Amino acid sequence: MCYRCKWVNQNNELYIKYHDTEWGVPVYDDTKLFEMITLEGAQAGLSWETVLNKRENYREAFYGYNLKKIISLDDKDIEYLMLNEGIVRNRLKIKSVIQNANVFVQIKKEYGSFSTFIWKYINNTPINGKYKTISLIPTKDELSDTISKDLKNKGMSFVGSTIMYAFMQAVGMINAHTIDCFRYKEIINSNIGRSG
Repeated sequence: MCYRCKWVNQNNELYIKYHDTEWGVPVYDDTKLFEMITLEGAQAGLSWETVLNKRENYREAFYGYNLKKIISLDDKDIEYLMLNEGIVRNRLKIKSVIQNANVFVQIKKEYGSFSTFIWKYINNTPINGKYKTISLIPTKDELSDTISKDLKNKGMSFVGSTIMYAFMQAVGMINAHTIDCFRYKEIINSNIGRSG
């Protein structure tokens, strides 16, 4: 039998596929990193499953996360997005995507890539959580506090410490699969000898 992390809804094929193929796998692609910042921010106050179910709608609404196109969005575009039932229709969250895209571009200019910037916090080496149960997984820690503070200082929004801890788990900076999950060892083994 295949044991997964207990938080996965076993009745949602999309959720199962996300857990089994993406969650916790190190991400170095800037477009994917921006997507995950966007989706994790959208999740605030909601369930991850709700946002995951809207993922394709987000990709369409924000031009496949084309930063140049996102930055060019104006108030009229925001009003249009507020009518889009396929995404979370929260004005502050929609505005944050545009705001965060601008900051993301500046970080890319300064560091060469957002990936270089974000992975430096853990010296390009994923953290192995070694959690026995989901109840032992924290919702934030000192590292997520630091990253959150730094991103907020640069001008990003919806990047609180809890959001950033979830982001770090999603993009593989932390292997937060519980040790009884079949993906736990698979991810450890795939990370051996790999760096940013």
